[in-house]
Amino acid sequence: MESTSTTPGSAEVVIIGAGVMGASIAYHLAKHGVNDIVLVERDTPGSGSTSKAAGGVRCQFSDEVNIALATRSLEVLRNFEAEFGIDIDLVSNGYLFLLDSAEDAEAFAANVDLQQRMGLDSQMLTVAEVAELAPYISTEGLVAGAFNPRDGHCTPEAVVSGYVSAARDRGVQILKNCEVTGFEASGADSVGDEHGRKVTAVTTDKGTIECSQVVCAAGAWSGLIGEAAGVDLPVRPLRREIMVSEPVDEGALGIDLARMPFTIDFSTSFYVHPEGPSLLFGCPDEADVWEFDDKRSPDWLPTLAELIESRAPALGDVEPKSGWAGLYEMTPDHNALIGEAEELSGFFYACGFSGHGFLMGPAVGEVVADLMTGRQPFVDVSGLDKRRFATSGLRKELNIV
Repeated sequence: MESTSTTPGSAEVVIIGAGVMGASIAYHLAKHGVNDIVLVERDTPGSGSTSKAAGGVRCQFSDEVNIALATRSLEVLRNFEAEFGIDIDLVSNGYLFLLDSAEDAEAFAANVDLQQRMGLDSQMLTVAEVAELAPYISTEGLVAGAFNPRDGHCTPEAVVSGYVSAARDRGVQILKNCEVTGFEASGADSVGDEHGRKVTAVTTDKGTIECSQVVCAAGAWSGLIGEAAGVDLPVRPLRREIMVSEPVDEGALGIDLARMPFTIDFSTSFYVHPEGPSLLFGCPDEADVWEFDDKRSPDWLPTLAELIESRAPALGDVEPKSGWAGLYEMTPDHNALIGEAEELSGFFYACGFSGHGFLMGPAVGEVVADLMTGRQPFVDVSGLDKRRFATSGLRKELNIV
């Protein structure tokens, strides 16, 4: 993707972070006719957490707003190639949650009822139905499954490429290898003064960009961007790892990659899905690493091997080919932060998606662009404003992996 390194002196909007969230927001703002948009990325577009995502796209959530955002995003992704001219390798084999407790099964059943009321094809499965759908799974200890046949996975980098190219075609300037270092504001003596402050500029290591609106879409680094602006964004980085196998022998493993769903063991967060001729595996570290650390851990593969052996023993002989670590952007309640900062007028944020940012990127870009231009979004996201932590408290979202 061709980008520029020349910093403009001013812009109407500066968007920080050119992952799927920032790229989608830039595209939708430009589509609304906003001029002079600058998308600032400290590396290259999609190089942060987006490029390290597992690519899962699903509607199976327990919160109505999350379901609505995910449903809208999936609609966009199903039509992405037709609209943006880029094949995103969308595979719609469904998402299968494996449930090993009566309590989880009861909660998922209530969530499936909600999803069905919202028009989705979600369904609860018996253990026998799970075994038929996923013969590579050991059903020992399972009590039920939850499945939506229209969920799936795709290639995150391709989605970013589509949005960046379309945004550039509409006049958005992409600044790569450009790091935000601070902010300027009017109506206050200092960044720490929260009375009547309004953003007036973004400072970078390549110069200052005067602007009237800023969007923080910096993923796991959003808390640091907020700190530089005097805005409290409670986002922490959490490391997660992924392994991709060598191409597998379907007959020997007794699997059909063309039909294999994105399969998640809910209680352990172990998951596997087909990745071309290979398999992609993921699971948490044995002990959570809450740092900006995307180095692979030598202890992780043994942890993964144990989970494969206990839940998917038929896949135990696959050979690792490649892998990587990336960062989730976690909030205290594992729900996103979307809104405008009360501490700094003109400072918008879309971050803290806690592992489901990629799949919500298309819809959130549309919503944030609507909020910034005074339009009514298709779903009310006011409950995702960060002020909830001081007022209504934590939102509940069960379906977090």
